[in-house]
Amino acid sequence: MRHRKSGRKLGRKSSHRTALWNNLVTALLTHGRIETTEPKAKELRRYADATISWGISVHALTAKGDKATPEERGQIVHARRMARQTVKTREALDRLFTEVAPHFATRKGGYTRILKTRNRKGDAAPMAYVELVGLTGQPAA
Repeated sequence: MRHRKSGRKLGRKSSHRTALWNNLVTALLTHGRIETTEPKAKELRRYADATISWGISVHALTAKGDKATPEERGQIVHARRMARQTVKTREALDRLFTEVAPHFATRKGGYTRILKTRNRKGDAAPMAYVELVGLTGQPAA
């Protein structure tokens, strides 16, 4: 029985799965839209939404800039470090806190959208686009 065992294994060991989710979230934040298999896309939502939530949690504090208190700066550093566990490039991390978090600041969840596209030639795997809602037209600088 699989009671209380959440998450898809996708035929990978745990360290490989962790690296997969980290790379997919980083690519999603960098490009705004990625194409992957449908099961990976559905599972990716959990990790992407949790990472974006770290940016949103300190959005109001980062907007203060130099006027933030030392306690608020500590909260910002904590959020960046927690997001850094998943996001593996500096560019994607900066984009998370400067572009993505302000865009989703008033939204309560549902930061990603999955669009089913095609069956992949070769193994007929169902493919899907995963995109950040409202940010697909803006490439990373």
